[in-house]
Amino acid sequence: VCQHQSSSMPLLTVHNQQISWTPLLVLGYLFYLLLGAMVFQLLEKQAETHFRDQFQMEKLKFLQNYTCLDRQALEQFVQVLMEAWEKGVNPEGNSTNPSNWDFSNSFFFAGTVVTTIGYGNLSPSTVAGQIFCVFYALFGVPLNLAFLNQLGKGLNAHLITLERWVQKPGRAQVQLAIFLTAGTLLFLVFPPLVFSYVEGWSYGEGFYFTFITLSTIGFGDYVVGTNPNKHYIPVYRSLTAIWIVFGLAWLALVFNVGADLMEKFLQLKWHKPDLNLAEGATVKLEDEPEQPRIHMPS
Repeated sequence: VCQHQSSSMPLLTVHNQQISWTPLLVLGYLFYLLLGAMVFQLLEKQAETHFRDQFQMEKLKFLQNYTCLDRQALEQFVQVLMEAWEKGVNPEGNSTNPSNWDFSNSFFFAGTVVTTIGYGNLSPSTVAGQIFCVFYALFGVPLNLAFLNQLGKGLNAHLITLERWVQKPGRAQVQLAIFLTAGTLLFLVFPPLVFSYVEGWSYGEGFYFTFITLSTIGFGDYVVGTNPNKHYIPVYRSLTAIWIVFGLAWLALVFNVGADLMEKFLQLKWHKPDLNLAEGATVKLEDEPEQPRIHMPS
């Protein structure tokens, strides 16, 4: 008996038995997280131990050179430095460093709030600022999603092309290649060149910052316009915020297409019909919708 299944849990009906690939997806997801944890631990733990030991050696050398200080005084000074960094004050330089809360930087910060990037290198320190940030994000995040959805509608033709590409090879593949190549160059390849020139980063560091930002991961280890030894034009961070918004829209489409293709792959992988079924046996995959299913993620 054929049964129509909802899109939330794709099922395969074979001889009246329903098989769901959702548990397999959950197991695969957990396995991917465990794999990432093991690889990151393998790559980073030894380096962290090295830097920690090196830092302790530097503190001992500092105490040996300045005998008027004791360890407690040094630890207190280190704590002051940490608190300054957490408040967004760069310990390098002096009091003449540009303010973190001028209009350009504030505009950039507002963009990181509504886009949920949240670098973490700068945050409100006053109670009033923290309360305002909560309500600003409460209304700003939905507004940002609506804005990104509106941008996505402008790429509706490309969305249809990407959806049909799965089933109709040929010219659509060329259009897909043009769409992906143009977006990659505009949002992932050229911006690191600019950041490398302005910030003094390597191209690899610039590319790392670009992807971590547009994917809204936002670690905060690299942030534009924070070097006190460099002079930035006033609109530098504002232009960066605009680039982030349009880059988010493009990368969100790419991620959504990837998720859609992965879902189709899993359906074909785990629900491939058996060509040797006895005559009369009914095999039905989840019905494909007539309209494109690619939408901006909420």
